[in-house]
Amino acid sequence: MGLCLFPDDGEVDGPDACFSYGSFAQFRRRLALAEGFQLGDMSGFGGHVAWNDVTTVLEPLLNHPDDHGRSLTSQECREILPRLEDVLSVWLSSGSHDSDMKEDISNARDLITVLKVCVQKNVELCFM
Repeated sequence: MGLCLFPDDGEVDGPDACFSYGSFAQFRRRLALAEGFQLGDMSGFGGHVAWNDVTTVLEPLLNHPDDHGRSLTSQECREILPRLEDVLSVWLSSGSHDSDMKEDISNARDLITVLKVCVQKNVELCFM
């Protein structure tokens, strides 16, 4: 079991970004670190820091239920995309590419592809 993120464009053969629940948690923890905070410190993830206390355009992705959550709007995708591309660039240039980092890089690439479709077609990003 896991979850897939995909554009809500009706294309069954379109791109998707699929994660196990563990790999999605790992991916989001690494994204939060790139934004300067620990995901585990956040409300809803075991901590007490309110989401209002951090500023990141990645918040709709980071503060999202693992499954059955609302879709992200095309505008949210438009805002997330450039930041995710920046984070990926930093990850690629870091030189530290253990197996977890390689998986996160691959997942970021897949998600960037999906986000681009959501932006281009002006459709939501679905979580299933």
